[in-house]
Amino acid sequence: MFQVIALFSVSLMLVLGSGCQTSKKKAEEVPIDVSADPEVSSKTMSFDPMGSDSGKIDGLKTINFEYDKASLTGEAQEELAENANWMKVNSNITLQIEGHCDERGSVEYNLSLGERRAKTVKNHLVSLGIDSGRINTISYGKEKLLVQGDSEYYHAQNRRANFVPLP
Repeated sequence: MFQVIALFSVSLMLVLGSGCQTSKKKAEEVPIDVSADPEVSSKTMSFDPMGSDSGKIDGLKTINFEYDKASLTGEAQEELAENANWMKVNSNITLQIEGHCDERGSVEYNLSLGERRAKTVKNHLVSLGIDSGRINTISYGKEKLLVQGDSEYYHAQNRRANFVPLP
């Protein structure tokens, strides 16, 4: 009886597995032509969707935080002044500020801390003359670490707020 069930299970996995490969193959073969749609083809993606953490958005700097803090250091305030200037020059861009933490602490605590960090950055940009409607915030807590490692060097890089341009 066990052999029959095992044989049936293996057969079922092979059938389901081959069905998935077939549908995946078909999806890859369908060409997508956006040139006929002016809404899509006219949009240029000049920013890396990973945001300022990618290092590919000239003029936007990631803001780092001290351990267990959501307050801005003097260096962070200077960097935010530069980010505010970038936003003034690029007045048609809306940004999402992502609050991040290192891996220590509970999920709930880090989501709350990441939210406070993102809101602190937003409030500072607003105080520098940026319209609050151009800034969204989100917290990822410890869910999207920039680097992996168990030392203060790595933890410090993960305690951050970064900027992602929104379409």
